[in-house]
This record gives sequence, structure tokens and C-alpha cells, in this order.
Amino acid sequence: MFRQTKGVLQKLRYLSFNGQQHTWRLKSTKAQERACQYQAGQKIHGFTVREVVVVPDLFLTAVKLTHDKTGAQYLHAARDDANNLFSVQLRTTPMDSTGVPHILEHTVLCGSEKYPCRDPFFKMLTRSLSTFMNAFTASDYTMYPFSTQNGKDFQNLLSVYLDAVFFPCLREQDFWQEGWRLEHEDPKDRSTPLVFKGVVFNEMKGAFSENERVYAQHLQNKLFPDHTYSVVSGGEPLDIPDLTWEQLKQFHATHYHPSNARFFSYGDLPLEQHLKQIEEEALSRFERINPNTEVPSQPHWSSPREDHVTCGPDAMAPDPKRQDTLCVSFLLGDITDTFEGFTLSLLSSLMMSGPNSPFYKALIEPNIGTDFSSVAGYDGSTKEASFSIGLQGMAEEDTERVKQIISETIDDIIEKGFEEERIEALLHKIEIQMKHQSTNFGLSLASYIASSWNHDGNPVELLQISDSVTQFRKALKENPRFLQDKVKHYFKENTHRLTLSMSPDETYVEKQAKAEEEKLQKKIQALSDSDRKEIYEKGLELLAAQSKTQDASCLPALKVSDIEPTIPITPVQISTAGGVPLQLCEQPTNGLVYFRAMCSLNTLPEELRLYVPLFCSVVTKMGCGGLDYRQQSQQKELRTGGMSVSPHVSSDSTQLDMYEQGVLLFSSCLERNLPHMFQLWSDTFNSPHFDDEERLRVLVMMSAQELANGIAYSGHMYAMTRACRHLTPSGDLQETFGGMEQVKFMKKIAEMSDLSPVIRILPRIKKHLLNPDNMRCAINTTPQKMSDSASQLESFLKDVSGNRKTRKPVRSNIIERPLGPQGGSGLSRKLISEVNFLPCQMKTFFQMPFPINFISESIRTVPFAHEDYASLCILARMMTSKFLHGEIREKGGAYGGGARMGGGLFSFYSYRDPNSLQTLSAFRRGVDWAKSGDFSQQDIDEAKLSVFSAVDSPVAPASKGMGHFLSGVTDEMLQDHRERLFAVSHRSLVEVAERYLGVGQRTCGVAILGPENEMIKNDPSWIVK
Repeated sequence: MFRQTKGVLQKLRYLSFNGQQHTWRLKSTKAQERACQYQAGQKIHGFTVREVVVVPDLFLTAVKLTHDKTGAQYLHAARDDANNLFSVQLRTTPMDSTGVPHILEHTVLCGSEKYPCRDPFFKMLTRSLSTFMNAFTASDYTMYPFSTQNGKDFQNLLSVYLDAVFFPCLREQDFWQEGWRLEHEDPKDRSTPLVFKGVVFNEMKGAFSENERVYAQHLQNKLFPDHTYSVVSGGEPLDIPDLTWEQLKQFHATHYHPSNARFFSYGDLPLEQHLKQIEEEALSRFERINPNTEVPSQPHWSSPREDHVTCGPDAMAPDPKRQDTLCVSFLLGDITDTFEGFTLSLLSSLMMSGPNSPFYKALIEPNIGTDFSSVAGYDGSTKEASFSIGLQGMAEEDTERVKQIISETIDDIIEKGFEEERIEALLHKIEIQMKHQSTNFGLSLASYIASSWNHDGNPVELLQISDSVTQFRKALKENPRFLQDKVKHYFKENTHRLTLSMSPDETYVEKQAKAEEEKLQKKIQALSDSDRKEIYEKGLELLAAQSKTQDASCLPALKVSDIEPTIPITPVQISTAGGVPLQLCEQPTNGLVYFRAMCSLNTLPEELRLYVPLFCSVVTKMGCGGLDYRQQSQQKELRTGGMSVSPHVSSDSTQLDMYEQGVLLFSSCLERNLPHMFQLWSDTFNSPHFDDEERLRVLVMMSAQELANGIAYSGHMYAMTRACRHLTPSGDLQETFGGMEQVKFMKKIAEMSDLSPVIRILPRIKKHLLNPDNMRCAINTTPQKMSDSASQLESFLKDVSGNRKTRKPVRSNIIERPLGPQGGSGLSRKLISEVNFLPCQMKTFFQMPFPINFISESIRTVPFAHEDYASLCILARMMTSKFLHGEIREKGGAYGGGARMGGGLFSFYSYRDPNSLQTLSAFRRGVDWAKSGDFSQQDIDEAKLSVFSAVDSPVAPASKGMGHFLSGVTDEMLQDHRERLFAVSHRSLVEVAERYLGVGQRTCGVAILGPENEMIKNDPSWIVK
């Protein structure tokens, strides 16, 4: 997988600084106590301890070591978190755009010395209870992380990962499959034309169909023109076919060596065991080398530069006449200076984050563009950081104006500085992020330290965030102009700055296709007859290898008996506050309070449904009570960890034509800020501001732009949502709220010259939604804070009781379902039952300006509580790993594909797929394969492991009890489902395939997003959009 990394503060946004804490009082814990016993200089299994540092903010102890023989660096973060993580990263610095590190990352996972079977990586997905398994190629490193809650599994995965990274087979066949190859369109038919194929080749073609991505890539290449950052590490599609198998093996030999590696482990498993296994299975076989992979500093320019690039037009752009991007990028200092990096990422947020920031006021509010450019803010993913500021969705004639505004805003900041309250709000945000507990904390840490450590920065320093905060406060106190001086130095006086503009070219996609065709013809013309014969034979060989049943017996595996038979019970209390049902869940939340409220949509007139997502995205951003939108934004930052409203649709667990529709309110805060958080919600309920048309236009434009940008990235989700549309009532609503229908609707709103009709609709929606009469609430916090939280909620509900009004539901068929187990609490959810709903078959094609397809076919099956649901879940998993992966990815060359079960629908999908109708027939063959029963007990057990690793993935304290609150799924129902999963047999799998997926039995929907397609256009059974 190719990853474009972003700067520290953006990472911090996702980096929630706390995994599972198993004690109520935060004290040092077993894992940390063990780690504190190590001493600097101590020798353990070929490693020497360098330093041991307690990091109280993050409840962890860091142990830094080096390997004596090879010099490999190691960091262990000991913490009482059972979700243990391991990662090994290597500094990979390519000097061309053939994508060698990316293709290598794919190919090392295709078999190794100890595990020579094809594709051990994908096979381990079904032989393990991992909570995460992947690999990433960044601009200058490649990282292989996994996490699991099971100690035996950790050892299994570590063994497979070490062998893959250091002793891979790197077979030529795997290089053809994963990288690129010349092959007949139909490998079995010599008369079909020769074409380029390969997983990475198609992945990168897909990646560069995203304009944001094209821009980001050009910007980095042009800002750092002198070394590794001037090339495309993921691979430029037209350069990929220049890579040879020999070059791939050579790159591995020089870069994949322990002397060029950094090992990281995290969690509560003992460190000695990891070190022993890494030493025995890998490092003992190497001597130290000088890898010579350092990235030199980029020579500074003496004068600024300008450049221009083109991209494909965006059919979904909010305004087709405004599709230009312009951005100014500045080269900053070395990222290994931790405090400077911290200061610059904070400075970046002060300059452009939220409506109070100078660049937001100067660039976004005048509505010159739809949003900041796709690359914006601080980026610490390269050896020297950069800061970029600019706009997307702007008109070409505004270019000079935007450049002038950027330069004037910088002068303005140097003159005026920043309000103290904004600085406090940002530091408050960091405090919350350090207290918030996430489930994948180890992975967040690994990503957070990766770039700096890669260039020999000190990873432990990065973890000591409060030291940076203290130093920052001190610097500000000593020099009130501290931040202004930085702005002057890095932005005003910096001659290493690039102004890059991008505009759409109607013939862009054509030109790309033509360039690919020319490259192809050049390759073909150079072929002799014997080369052609060899290509045909190798194509058949590869197909045969892909079609052969794999023997994976060499790989380690957990057994179904290793899975916990029962789930841990999450105790929740059900009561009421201010006449509103309330669920309380006591959790170790580190002094944070999490609040949620579900507000029903049942009384909302149907014609307003399409507006609900827009209402949700603006209701907390336009001002409320005595606060304008700027003050409201400031208060949210100062007093909460964020406030959001989002549409919520959940299908009933017992009946497919029954569902709940509503919006979900969510916010969190430190205990001390409870009254302030509820005051903000009170003002939002009692007096939200909807009348500022300029502000609404800014929000509408940003929202429409974000939706348009998302299609190339999540096309398979849009295809699945559309395929499900006519199969269940909740599927229909999902399409309205989050499918292509919503994208088109928002584009229409963005094109309106007068938004006053929308402004009139918002208060109408508010009356129906923010009504305590059809609301229920939930609070997750510590036992000590629960009663205070409940009484604060009570007074909030009193404050908003003026909005309480009993309104008639729009649909007459409302079914009440008890909220508590056995209905003892008397509280209920109100579901809509559409007894007369008629599912229908529908095939929809959306023509898009991409060179690849996103495909889905969905089939109506059974709800969660049905006895066949578990068999369908296992079948989807098994069909994905044992059949569809081989057909769609290995043979078809798509980046991904498979089947999944959810919401009563069995859905097939493919992602970045060069094929269209062939993939639909692969879905059909998958069903035939399942009906034939041509799979073993081992296949079934592996699918069970894979399903259980998802079912048992860790849940953060903030989210415990949410299945019950949102969907009415109790622990008892989950345990029943668990027992049915264990009981799934060969017979039940064949039976459900015949019963629900066979041609005569099924009702299905199909959707494709992709390039122009003659066959579909000429087929009257398709609706072409």
C-alpha cells in the first residue's frame, strides 16, 4: 500500500494518546514496572540498552536499544495495553520513479525462505487473530506493522514478518504479478492484444486518477528537486515498466538490511521474548554494513520558483468553471529538531485551522475557492519539513489575487501575532489528545515517530509531548514575539518557496492513455518472435500458478480453540434524565466525558431527507446563542474535544424491512468543562444561527468539494451503497444520506446562486430533529464522574425543554423496541417498518474520469439475528480469501476485491479494477465455487479466525456499550451470534450459498463507477448515469 504522509499535528489529530487502561486509577502498571527495571548498558539477547525513559503523559515506559552486531535500532514502548504491536521500518531512498520500493514491499510478502508458499501475507490474514496487518511505502521508508491481542499469534506473525522482510524469495513470477508484465489481454488467447498488467501498475494508475494526489506528488517532487523526494516512490505508471527483476533484487540487497532497519514494539508482552526471537530468527545471520541510504539536505534556493501542472477535469466539481488549484510551499527546518517541529506544527494550526485563523479569514471566507489546497499546512514526512498554503476550486483569473493575499496575510501575522486564547485552545486540544484512549494506539505511535526516527531523530523525545509544551510556554513568556519571529524567518524571508498552480485539461485522460499506448507499442516493437512466444508461455505459467490450490501448511496458525468462547460483558445502566432515556456506561476514560444523543427522524417530512447531511455538517458551525460562528469555534476548541452531528441509519437486527433513522450528536470534554460543553449544546438546540448566507456558502462549497474528492478514493463504497439501494428500505436511505445521490445533490446546492431557499429549510429540519421528545442519550465516563455528568445532562435537558413537542410521525407503521434487555426499563427505540417494501433488481453505471473501475453487486439475504447470518459472514470471508482474491487481484490485476456481509446484504466489491463485466462474472463464479462445496475444514477454520479477529477487535472506553445504545444489540445477542459462528459447518455454508446466492433465489443490485464502457452503454438492462 502506498502512503502519502502528513505532518505531526495532523497525525496528532488521529493519534489518540491512550489505549486500553485496565486500572481505574492511573498508576504505573505491570508492563511499565517491568520495563523500568532495565538499566542503560545492560545486554539482552545481542542488544544493549541505551536508555530507559518513563513517559507519564502517555502511561508508558520507553526502552531504547541497539543491536551489537548490526547496529539495528530498537524502541520498545511498554504499556498496559493488550493490543500489542510490532513494526520494522527500513529507509528506502529510490532515485527513479519505477516504484521499486513499492513493488518490493508487495513482492517480499509473496513468500520467503521459511514460508515459501505463494502469498503468506494474505494467507496469514486468515490464520491469525491480528487486529492489524499491513505494509506501507512512504517517500523515504517502508514499514511493516502488525498488531494482535494474542501472545502466541504475536510470535507467529513476528516470525512471518521477519522472514518476509529479510529472507524473501523474490520470485520473478511474483514480480510480474505484483509489479508489471506484458501479457495478452486474455492470457489463454494469443490473438488478443498485448497489454500492461500488474497490481502496483493498476494501483498507481488509480492513485493518479485522484487530482489531489497528482498535485501533492508534483508539489513534493518540485520543492525537493535534488534527491529522493524528486521521484515517485510509489511508482509513476509510465515509469513502472522500466523496472527489471534484477533491479528489484538489487534494491532489496542494499536497503533491506538490519543496519538500515528500525524495530519498534509496543504493549504489555515482555520485551526479552521479542529480542530473543528477532536475534535468533533474523539478526544473528547478518554482519554490520554501512547502508549509505542517508538523505542529504535539500540545497536552498536563492530565489523563489513557480511552476504549473495539469490534471483531469472533475465531473463532480461544485463549479465546473472553477477547478484550478494554487499553493505556495515553503521549505522549513530539519524534522529531527523535535521542539522546532512541534513549534512549527502548532504555528501551522494557528495560521490556518478553523474560522478564527488568519488564512481561513483571508482565503476561505471571500469564497475565492472551495477549500484549502489538498496539500495544506505543516508536513513533517520528509527530512526537512514544509508548509503549504493555497486554494482548490478557484478560477484561473484569481491566481494573482491569491498570491497577493497569501503574502499580505503573512505580513499581517508578523505585525499582529495571535490571540492568547487561540494558543490556549490549541494546547487544550493536545491535552485532550493525550488523555483520549484509542484502540490502535501502538500503530498511531509507530506512524508518529516513523519519519523523524528514519532520519536519526530521537523517537523518545517525540513521545515527551508535555516537555515540548512546557518549553513552548517558556519561549512565549521570554519573547512575546516568539511566533511572529518564526513566521518572519520561515515565511517572509525564505527564498526556498515554490508557487505551484494546477488546472484541468479536457484531454488529460486521453493524453495519459495515449502516452501509455505509446510506451506499450515501444515495448512491443522491441520484441522478437521468441520474446512473444516467451510472453505467451510465461502468461500461461503465471495463470497456472495462480489457479493452483496452494499448500499453506508451512505457515503457523492459531486454532479455532484459541478463540475465547465468550465475550466480556459490558455493564450498562438504563435510566432517564429530564424525561429522556439515558444509558450510562462506567469506563476508565482518563478524566474525559463522552456524550452521545440519538435524535429520531421519524417526524421529518420526506422531501427534507436529502438535506439532513447538510444540516448535520453546518448546525454546529454557524454560531449559536450569543456566539457568532468564530466565537463558537473558539469555545468548542477551548472547552471540548469536538462536537459533531451525523446522520444515522441502522437496520433492525430481526427484520430487513425495519430500520431506525436519526442523527447522532457526539462530543467529549475534560471533566472540568462539562457545564461548558452542555451550554454549547443548549445554545445549539435553542438558538442555532442559520441566517448567514456567506458562512453557509463557505460550508456548502467545502462539503461539496470534499464529497467530489472522495469518490476516486472510496469508489467501492459508493458502488456498494448504490448496489444496495433498491434491496432494503435502510439501503435506500443510506444512498440518500451518503451515496452518489448525496454527492449530486450537494453539487446542485453548491451551484445555486441564491442559498435563501436552503436557509429557510434548515430551521424546519431543526424543529424535527433537535426535539427532546424523540431523543435518547448516553454517557461514558469514570464512576467518580458519572453522577455529576448525569446531573449536568439533566440541567441541559431542562434548558432545551422548550423544544419539546409531540409531533406525528410521517409514516404510520412505527414499531417500538425496548432499549434495555427484556424491556424491563420501559424505554424504547422507535423503528419504521415498511411492510410493503418491494426489493427490485437494478444495474447502474456511473461514467467517471478514471482509468479504473469500482464495482459492486449486492444480494438481499437475512438480518443479524437470523440463524443463517453467521454462515453468510463466514462464507463472505472464505470466498474472499479462497476464491475472489485470486480471481480479482492476482489474475485480474485489481488492487483489491472480495465479499462482505452486513445489514442483511451480501455484497461483492472490487477496488481500482482494470476490468468491469469480467469481474461481475468472477462474482458469479465465486457463488458456483461455494455451491460446489470445493473447500476444506481448514478453509472454514481460517475464515472463522478471520471473522473473529474482526468481531473481537478492541473497543475503546469511549465506545463501549455503543452497539446496544445505537442498534439495540445486547451482549446476549452478540453471544448468540458468537455461538452460531463457532457452529458454522461445511454443510451450512453450501446451503446458504444455494438458498440465497443462487441465480434463481436472489434479488440483487449492481453498480459500477468507471471509464466509458461501450458494452454497458449498448446493453439496455443498465441505467447509465
